[in-house]
Amino acid sequence: MTERSGSPKYLQVAGELRRAIRTGTYPVGSTLPSTAQLTRSFDVSTTVVRAAIRELRDEGLVFGQPGKAVYVAAEPADVDELPGDLAQQVRELSANLNAAIHSLNQRVAALEEQLRMTDR
Repeated sequence: MTERSGSPKYLQVAGELRRAIRTGTYPVGSTLPSTAQLTRSFDVSTTVVRAAIRELRDEGLVFGQPGKAVYVAAEPADVDELPGDLAQQVRELSANLNAAIHSLNQRVAALEEQLRMTDR
């Protein structure tokens, strides 16, 4: 992934996958490529791909079946239909919100790990 947009790589990958779903590359009901395939095609780590998939799952666009695949559940809303400035603001707010949620999830996981360690 060579794009340098300033946003985290997982959001860039999620954006590319979102566009692919919107354009019909991955229609509703189809499966996304495997994590290994996405890792290779985007030239990113497994962690980045998993975070991107989690992003799409949180938006209700995909769902996974452990040990099987990740399926496309819905098409994304077309933010680009909004007036230019508003569309950009929505994208920025969405990226900031998703980054904050990701950070919060990491902090909660760290606290849970600390609790597990003190319970031992």
